[in-house]
Amino acid sequence: MNLLAIETSTEACSVALVHGEEIVARGELAPRRHAELVLPMADALLAEAGVGRHALDAIAVGRGPGAFTGVRLGVSLAQGMALALDVPVVPVSSLAALALEAPQEEDAAILAAIDARMGEIYAASYRPDGAGGLLALDRERVTTAEALELPVAAHWQVVGTGWATYGEALRGRLTGALRTAGGAHYPQARHVAVLAVREFRAGRAQAPEHALPVYLRDKVALTLAEQGKA
Repeated sequence: MNLLAIETSTEACSVALVHGEEIVARGELAPRRHAELVLPMADALLAEAGVGRHALDAIAVGRGPGAFTGVRLGVSLAQGMALALDVPVVPVSSLAALALEAPQEEDAAILAAIDARMGEIYAASYRPDGAGGLLALDRERVTTAEALELPVAAHWQVVGTGWATYGEALRGRLTGALRTAGGAHYPQARHVAVLAVREFRAGRAQAPEHALPVYLRDKVALTLAEQGKA
């Protein structure tokens, strides 16, 4: 199959192409430059693989949660491309894609945590399913690190910018021993593609108009009073 994946929900902008059994990807840490980078990245991957846009079977996208502008951009691009090509969209949780950045060890749970700004994180926990995918252990949510509630697990891998910002608070919320932690990780299109292929083959692709972003919260900024500037 041929599937193009887009991930723009955080500071990282990346695109991946599934071509047969291979996955090739391009990415860059480029805050506020996603709109100018993502389509050229996609065109370059397609050209290198010798795959025309009309040969694509589906468009996959990291649907969030993450930065509002980035999530909206990625989903809008995926919808537009899919409509133009008459193919479905496969939305994938950006937190699940982030979880695949952690070591995949069956005896350890994975906490994926993205810095949501305003003193909060986007978080969800998973366990590898032994077949390259993930089992969700709880729901995606936005919360403070101090209030995060996690399922019981003997060992934990923590990944994402939430750890970089709130590592000490998150350490105190773990229900088992910390095995590894990496704060310099972001959701990547390569992992969106891995999860999307499984969703596509399971028949869970969607019509473009039904592929919606996931924000988890409506508020995008603190008031001046909340910032202590009033």
